[in-house]
Amino acid sequence: MGVKNLSDIFEETDINIRIEKELSDYSSKLLALDAFNVLFQFMASIRDSSTGQSLVDDDGHVTSHLVGILTRNSNLIQEGIIPVYVFDGQSHELKDQVKEERRERRDMAEEEYEKAVEEGDMVRARKFASRVNKLTSTMIEDAKKLLNLMGLPVVQAPGEGEAQAAQMAAEGKVYATASQDYDALLFGSPIMVRNLNITGRRSLPGGGTKIIRPEEIELNRVLDGLNFSREQLVDIGILLGSDFNPDGIYGIGPKTAYKYMKKYGSFEEVEAHVDKVADANIPFKEIRKIFLQPNVKHNIDLDTSHKFDADGILNFLVEERNFSEGRYTNLIKKTQRVIDEKQKQQSLDDFF
Repeated sequence: MGVKNLSDIFEETDINIRIEKELSDYSSKLLALDAFNVLFQFMASIRDSSTGQSLVDDDGHVTSHLVGILTRNSNLIQEGIIPVYVFDGQSHELKDQVKEERRERRDMAEEEYEKAVEEGDMVRARKFASRVNKLTSTMIEDAKKLLNLMGLPVVQAPGEGEAQAAQMAAEGKVYATASQDYDALLFGSPIMVRNLNITGRRSLPGGGTKIIRPEEIELNRVLDGLNFSREQLVDIGILLGSDFNPDGIYGIGPKTAYKYMKKYGSFEEVEAHVDKVADANIPFKEIRKIFLQPNVKHNIDLDTSHKFDADGILNFLVEERNFSEGRYTNLIKKTQRVIDEKQKQQSLDDFF
């Protein structure tokens, strides 16, 4: 979920916070991604066109996320980009409410899906099927295996994947975090890149198309533009509502949160002067600590020695997960060819 409506705060500054980029700008750069967020995106968007259900192999193993991993990362690799996938560890207990709400929404969607199927309303069935997404341990292990075969680094975080990605960016282990959620900034990522996994031409609801490009956001640029410290930005996030206090505070939106922080300077002072904030009884000190002192590993040595294994990828997908061999062979071979050409060119450049 991330922090609700945090981007609206950016409108309070004259500085252009979002800098539009091209994929080619990230060639030869490592970008850290919150793996679970990406996998859920793939699972929501890659479905059976007739039923809306997740794609599965002959044994019923979900494969939608594997299709997404293969196709999207092949495109990024061809651009010379090195995605680093960071998997969640143990989430903080304050996130239990968010997890429970997600379970309830998923259960409700599953009931609505089954009801629509019984009534023969497949349009409605497809709508609810896309909301029935659950990551199992088998799906996670499959994802890690395919990423390894593609030569992409995999990191297991002790806590929040987004926090670990931000820590790696802060230490210079990766160039930036790549995420749609602005939590990356609250966790201290110096640079975040949005739209990495949705870049390209997209259809508009009313017709026509739009080109979506990566957007780069620098934490210091945000803080300078708003004239806030990072702690104050975190406090605004708590006022609006985060994964650790998802309800936020009734009646406080971006403009009001910004006004309160400008006037009072900290959550403590806002709470002392605004009754509805005090009445909300939010454990803001603990939430603030989650963002400012997260449960992360420090100075991780990223293993980038693995190579793109075209034969291994095909064997895994075709032999173990029943993919059609012909459907993805060209993509895999093209990716291998691009990698070989880049390496050959690099060798020539080093020679001369």
